[in-house]
Amino acid sequence: MKRAIGTAAAIASGLAVAIWLGGLLVLGALTAPVVFAVVPMPQSADAMTLIFRRFDLVAMSCAAVALACEAARAIARVPFARLDHARAAVGVLAAAVTTYEGTAVSPRIAELHMEGVIRGLGPAGLELSRLHDRAELLGKTSVLLLVALVVLQAAAASRATAPA
Repeated sequence: MKRAIGTAAAIASGLAVAIWLGGLLVLGALTAPVVFAVVPMPQSADAMTLIFRRFDLVAMSCAAVALACEAARAIARVPFARLDHARAAVGVLAAAVTTYEGTAVSPRIAELHMEGVIRGLGPAGLELSRLHDRAELLGKTSVLLLVALVVLQAAAASRATAPA
């Protein structure tokens, strides 16, 4: 039973992390640069604000699934090695970064855009600029943490399938 729970949790967590990481990469490397290059301001900022807010929900849901999988392993008393503790810790950090961005940074950016604030213009524009820089840093941090999480998941999977 423990093995089945561990396997199911690994698969569900792996899928959640893949969606989360893939979404971040698609938004940051493809969608945002194209939208900002092709769509004029302020429509480009409005569009990307809506896209990022929607993705925040996807990312936070993926974080919840990944953390629930770690909890399922703990509840089932699936054996945890140091590697598993590292994986769980990185997952918690990634979830915290994503939740902070999705509940504090992105909503404030959206609010400022709705008020018609122009990035870098006046006190509100300077706040928008700082928030945008913070969102970029948080996104990059999330990508690094999620890549580490994928590596730790792969290492744990290879350890689980290695002959005894």
